[in-house]
Formats: sequence, structure tokens, C-alpha cells
Amino acid sequence: MFVDQAKIKLKAGNGGNGLVSFRREKYVAAGGPDGGDGGRGGSIIFKTVTHFSTLSDFRYKNIYHAPNGEDGKSGKRSGKDGENLIIEVPEGTVIRDAESGRIIADMTPPCTEFVALKGGNGGWGNTHFATPTRQAPKFARNGQKGKETEVLLELKLLADVGLAGFPNVGKSTLLSVVSEARPKVANYHFTTLEPNLGVVNMGEGRSFVMADIPGLIEGAHEGIGLGHEFLRHIERTRLLIHMVDVSGIEGRNPILDFETINREIALYNEELSKRPMIVAANKVDIMTAPEAYEAFKAYIKEKGYTLFEISAATRHGVRELMEYTASRLAELPPIPIFEPEEVPEIEMEEEIPFEIIKEGDLYIVEGPWIERMTGSVNFEDYESLQYFQRVLRKGGVIDALIEAGVKEGDPVMIGELEFDFVN
Repeated sequence: MFVDQAKIKLKAGNGGNGLVSFRREKYVAAGGPDGGDGGRGGSIIFKTVTHFSTLSDFRYKNIYHAPNGEDGKSGKRSGKDGENLIIEVPEGTVIRDAESGRIIADMTPPCTEFVALKGGNGGWGNTHFATPTRQAPKFARNGQKGKETEVLLELKLLADVGLAGFPNVGKSTLLSVVSEARPKVANYHFTTLEPNLGVVNMGEGRSFVMADIPGLIEGAHEGIGLGHEFLRHIERTRLLIHMVDVSGIEGRNPILDFETINREIALYNEELSKRPMIVAANKVDIMTAPEAYEAFKAYIKEKGYTLFEISAATRHGVRELMEYTASRLAELPPIPIFEPEEVPEIEMEEEIPFEIIKEGDLYIVEGPWIERMTGSVNFEDYESLQYFQRVLRKGGVIDALIEAGVKEGDPVMIGELEFDFVN
């Protein structure tokens, strides 16, 4: 089954905690601190691959957690870093922030790897806190928690040419006769329920990829029918071949069909409507309404499009259409790449080091670094408490509490820690 969208949760690895440890040697009564640092948590990295072309694997697994870093060890030995988690996606996958919808990365060459979330840093062992006056620190620093987020993966096919047109106009037949692709072909609407890609071999340096995408109906730009599934994929194409059934067998008006499809494309993405387009009048060998076709030809000429009369079933005019397509592609720029739109969320968080919230008599201090600090404090150790108080003062927390109106003895909460304020 073809799947071109998936929502997944990502969690980078936590950094390992620093260790509180002291040397234990024979004949050494009181060895110095030798607690090692924690290892860095594993990062989450997206990587493009060519051996699969759908997002179907993400239907069965949608939570990805990178390994945590190991805690520090005695003997000043650091814990091992957590291994990075590599998530493989097909070329052409766009990664969006699930909440805002902003583009984070476009996994299209030359972008073949993207670090989505970095693992948390490892905490410091107690060796880092030794000073001439504090020779036996009984506290260490905890590792940073790995960030987590939810992203939307969206596959936009990498095809040079997209086949546009109503269902059952012959797009699948055309693809099957000009390439090795073997899409399902039948004489009923919505035969094509998933995209098919084929390489059209036109000789060295002139071959191109053509996509037969599910057909459009009116209202497609609003997601009606298979609309978005079609339109999402032609965003990548450099050239459109608009196929129109001119046989008149179903009593359709080719001018109206042509205008309807173009209107749906423009309503979905105005830039997409400006892509170069070739018109292929299909089924000319079984035409039943020549007057309607003559009117259509005059209309296309007036609009300035190049028109080819073809019969995909008998291959009439197909070679000429492909030759012209290859020559047009040689003049056009490469497949478009979507630029990132998002400022990483972690950078936005760190612009605000902490904030103070007052609930009744309670003053709550919130902030990523300040909450991590509380996890590093040994509250049974006097030196550790002194260190914690100096960090609060140096970081501006004490002054901010006083400015917020805190008085001696008022309750203050930081993380899960609650204490009475003493200046």
C-alpha cells in the first residue's frame, strides 16, 4: 500500500548523570573525588535512502526514542555516549513540525542527513566541583534530558514530469507504453489509487522520470476525492503533461475538463499553476465529436500551449510527445527543494532562562536549566546546598524573586523541590 504521510513522535536520548565517587586505595585514608562524567544522549537523525519509496513502515511504528547516555563511572571514567538513532526515509520526504506545520527539512539531495533532535549533554562528575576549599564535593550534575517533539513526514515524489488530467483519460496507459512501469490499466474511473513512476529512456543524458498520479476531480484543492494525494506530488515536477480525453465517447467537454483541472491546481498552489505545461489530446483515433475537438484545438492555440494529438493505446504521436518533453526539460531548472521555515524550538526556549509564577503565597520558578540544576543537588550535604544557592544568585533567580515580592519565609518551588525563602 502506498502511504505518503505519517505522524511520528521523537525523543532524543537523555545525557547520563555525573557520578559522586572517591578514590579507594590501600594505605590512602581519604582519596580525592574521582566521579566520571555522564555520556551524551543519542541524537535522532533522518537519512535519505533509495531502496524504498513509501512511508508505509511508519504505520506500524510511530514512536522513536534514541538511547540514553550511560552514567559516569568511578576512576574519572566517563559513561558511554548513547548511539544515534538513524531514521531512514525515501528521497523527497518533507519533515514538518506537527503542531505548526512549518517545514523543518526537505530530505532531497544534496540534503541526505538531518539532525532532528540532539541528545542531552552528559552531567559532570564530582571531580569538576573540587576546589582548594572544597576538596571532597558530595554532589555531581545530572545529565540533560533529551528533547522530544512530534513531526509530520510528507512524501513528495521526485519526478521530472507529472501527468495531469481527469481520471480515465489515459495517463496510466501512456506511462506503460513509454517506460518499464506497469500501472494497473482498466476502463473505469479511479483505476490509479497510488502514484506510479517510470523512467522514460530517451538516450544518454535525455532520460527523465514521469509520474502517473491519481486523477483529479472538481474540489480536489479542498481534499475532495484523491485531490491532495495528487496535488502534493506534482509540487516537485518541473513540467506537466495535461492529458485530455477528446474522443467524446463519454459526452464530456474537453475545454471544460481542461479548465477544471487547471483551476484545481491554481487553487491548491498558485506557483504550481505557473509550471510549464504541454497538452496531450488523447484518444484521437476513436473521436466521435470532431466539432468539439476543433473548438478545443482553437482554444489551446489561443492560450499559447503546445498541443500533441496522441493515442496512448496505439502509440500514435507518443514518440513525438516524448521527444518534445525531453527537449523542454533540458531548458528547465532542477526539481524544486523546499527551504526550512522553522526556528528550532529549543533555541526559542533558551532565550527565556526562567520565569516566576505566583500562585497564592507560593512562588514557582520554572525554566529548563534551573530544573536540571535541582536534580544535581545533594540536599543532605552543606557544600552542595551552598553551591546551589550561589548558582541561584548568580543566575539572577534570587533578585527576580525579590522583585516579584517574595518575603522571608515565603514558600518557593523549583521543580519538585519546595523550600522557604531565606535571603
